Amino acid sequence: MSFLKKHFKGDPNIWAIIVGLSVFSLLAVYSSTSALAYRRMGGDTAFYIIRHSGLLMFGLTVAFVLHMFPHKYYARISQWLMVIVIPLLVYTLFFGVDENDAIRRISIFGLTFQTSDLAKMALVMYLAQRLASRQNDIRNFKKTLVPMFLIIGLVCLLILPANFSTAALLFVVCVMLLFVGRVSFRQLSGLCAISLVAGALLVATLYVLKQQFDVDNVITQRAVTWVNRVDRFFGDNPEVDNLGENYQVIQAKIAVGTGGFFGKGPGNSVQRNFLPHPDSDFIFAIIIEEYGILGGLVVLFLYLNLLYRTILIVRKCDKTFPAFLVTGLSLIIVFQALLNMAVAVGLLPVTGQPLPLISRGGTSILFTGIAFGIILSISREVRRQEELQARKTDEKKLVEAEPTPEPEVEYVPQTA
Repeated sequence: MSFLKKHFKGDPNIWAIIVGLSVFSLLAVYSSTSALAYRRMGGDTAFYIIRHSGLLMFGLTVAFVLHMFPHKYYARISQWLMVIVIPLLVYTLFFGVDENDAIRRISIFGLTFQTSDLAKMALVMYLAQRLASRQNDIRNFKKTLVPMFLIIGLVCLLILPANFSTAALLFVVCVMLLFVGRVSFRQLSGLCAISLVAGALLVATLYVLKQQFDVDNVITQRAVTWVNRVDRFFGDNPEVDNLGENYQVIQAKIAVGTGGFFGKGPGNSVQRNFLPHPDSDFIFAIIIEEYGILGGLVVLFLYLNLLYRTILIVRKCDKTFPAFLVTGLSLIIVFQALLNMAVAVGLLPVTGQPLPLISRGGTSILFTGIAFGIILSISREVRRQEELQARKTDEKKLVEAEPTPEPEVEYVPQTA
């Protein structure tokens, strides 16, 4: 226990959340990749779990290393990250790797890398720094808000053609972060209205280009996919396509429905053999099938507890930048988790968002680990300030509790 207290600083509850999510990740990925192992690895079920364990360990190591650095370093690199991210997003849009009819990754030395995950973190760090440095003139629309609005719109616009759900998720988190940063509701309403109109016009334009003018490329195909997903989800008579998203939703509902309250037990999932992505997009459905509604509630509690613990950290921060940074990073993790779980149980159309720190995927695990590391770094400094303040208070009490020495009485000898 002394070793843990010495080396693992920060909120112990957040460390416990990380351990809990990691355990669910190992169990669920090992079970959900068995069918994939038989199709691709000749039945070697250990291949994917060993690989996933290595990636998970790497992500946790990154979190451990980053939590040792003061948050002032993250403020310094936030500006440079945006200089790197925007060109990467442009490069991904035109020269990225096509996977599942979407260009979301770039290849570096044979390894694929999803640039939108880096963009999410970079934009949150940028906004936290800008909001913290501009609190004195936060109402100045031209000087303060226009640059931030333009950066938000540009990043989300570059992500949107290949990953609509990530762009929408990031935009919502940015709006909430701006609201926490004291940007007026009227200005935020204008930003939302303009963004919604621009996004709708873009999707409609791409859809018309594909349907009416037969412009066939990955971007126009994605627009058709978005429209069809919403149409099938909200339509009265959705078409059941055994190779489409509706098939995934049906299989996920079967997994959730047959899991019951206590589940079928670890490794006893049946729908993992039918779901196209049981180890990533629909891993929560596998968790409910094997561990029941009870297991699903435990996972939900871990994410909500993370949000609660970060709220406590924000309340104790004595500076604005760490408070805004913790808020943005925690909202990204928790909202993405809620979105993934809502899709798995059929509350929302298919989005393709992984479950943070649970789903299989190197890029997602890496940047979730970075986010946890930064949150723990800020928590570590908050706890250090609390301990220092408590020590000063105790010393003050000790000084006040010491008895006041009686004044010495000068001895005057009696005279005869």
